[in-house]
Amino acid sequence: MSEQQYPDTAFKILTAAQWAQFQADGVFHGAPVDLADGYIHLSAKDQLQATLEKHFAGQADLIIAEVNLAFLGDTIIWEVSRGDALFPHIYGPLPIEAVIGHFDSDQSMK
Repeated sequence: MSEQQYPDTAFKILTAAQWAQFQADGVFHGAPVDLADGYIHLSAKDQLQATLEKHFAGQADLIIAEVNLAFLGDTIIWEVSRGDALFPHIYGPLPIEAVIGHFDSDQSMK
């Protein structure tokens, strides 16, 4: 059996206010759902649209931050979640240095 191959990046969806605070603080400790669950939820590229539709439907001014998973090392754990798919979770804070890009949710990914 071959070892699971994970992508190098994943995405965090933030409100404009959360993004502004993240930029000001230089670290993100999580949205209310993250704090309640004990980890920061991320989505892989192929999971992003479904996450937007399920958890952020009708919300405007969302920012999607692309996160370099290698930067976070062993704080990333891939765990079974929606639809029995593996999702990346951060067990710890997300430093701004791990963000390699960002875009508005109404822009298409490049």
